[in-house]
Amino acid sequence: MTVQDSLSSPVPVVRKRITGHVGFSNLPNQVRRKSIKDGFQLTAMVVGESGLGKSTLINTLFNLAICPPRESLHPAAERPKTVAIDNIHADIEENGVRLRLTVVDTPGFGDLVNNGSCWDPILKTIEDRYEAYLTQENSVKRKKIIDTRIHACIYFIQPSGHSLKQIDIEFMRRLHEKVNLIPVIAKADTMTEDEVADFKERIVSDLAFHGIRIFQAPIYDEEDEENIAETEAIARAIPFAVVGADPTKTFRASNGRLIRGRGYPWGIVDVDDPSHCDFILLRRMLVHSHMEALRERTADVLYETWRTQRMLELGVAQDHSVFDEVSPADRLREDRIMHEAKLAKMEATMKEIFREKVELQEQKLKQSEVELYARHTEMKEAMTKQWNQLMEKKKQLESGSSDVVSYSFYWVVHGLTV
Repeated sequence: MTVQDSLSSPVPVVRKRITGHVGFSNLPNQVRRKSIKDGFQLTAMVVGESGLGKSTLINTLFNLAICPPRESLHPAAERPKTVAIDNIHADIEENGVRLRLTVVDTPGFGDLVNNGSCWDPILKTIEDRYEAYLTQENSVKRKKIIDTRIHACIYFIQPSGHSLKQIDIEFMRRLHEKVNLIPVIAKADTMTEDEVADFKERIVSDLAFHGIRIFQAPIYDEEDEENIAETEAIARAIPFAVVGADPTKTFRASNGRLIRGRGYPWGIVDVDDPSHCDFILLRRMLVHSHMEALRERTADVLYETWRTQRMLELGVAQDHSVFDEVSPADRLREDRIMHEAKLAKMEATMKEIFREKVELQEQKLKQSEVELYARHTEMKEAMTKQWNQLMEKKKQLESGSSDVVSYSFYWVVHGLTV
């Protein structure tokens, strides 16, 4: 079994309930004390055309005059040529819990003559904040990292009642992988309930058709039924049909209760009444129930995706195997397999070398055999030639000896000595 197989195989978990007190059940209280001490950070961006009530909605969400009202430009005044980026900071405290709120406003969006690139300054702002956070992470001496990343982008849709405009689709298509998108229908009190329901269906259909992903409130394991029902109600309400109200102005209902809303000749729109608008559900998701989910998805999904692409652009590659957790037994097994493979490779190499040497020696022996045979043939021919010469000389000597004997006999017969 390889390392990957051991990692992919399910690890059995034994659940035990202790009988005595140990103390780790107090960990949530420790986290709560630390959180209250350090406070929380939320950075929200509001994007939409002028006059849709962006500042009013932020003030209504936190029941505080955070965003000052903007003065409308004179018809003869010169219009801005680019989308501006305004940062509004506020420290809010509620029941001893501090929240450092940053609202990033984008005045001028959708108000230009040519809106072909009106989302570029917004996209650059999001990526610049990611870049600043990455610089803090990579610093040699790091102090407490300040999270300036944008955790939520509330996009205001004009209550036309038809469908999304092209600028809405292009903006959300370019930013849905960079930030948590929360679409809202602004000034929903200008439409009837049936018109709002039909408009929501068209918006959801357009988002699905163009593959635009918006923030969905997660459902965690072992949650109670009440939280699950609330999360499902929030998911069904997206895009939220909201109505803003001046936090300094209240109305008195027929039962004498003071309410926040907008007054009309035919009655009062209560922004805190779920039957009038979805403001209360938006506030629950953004602040009450899923603020940490927004921050968590920003850090673990959106920022990590951007960071991976950024590091690859800088030429930094990561070996993911260094993060694999392997048990000692699996590590020994892997080492043994690697050692056996190394020995087998060495044995094959030695056999190949031995075979090459044997072949070389055989070639040398064959060459020597050929040379010896040629030498033997040459020597044999030389000896045969020499033997023939000796035989020839022997014949000559034998013939010469017979003549001398005959001559001596003649002289002996005739009484002469040699």
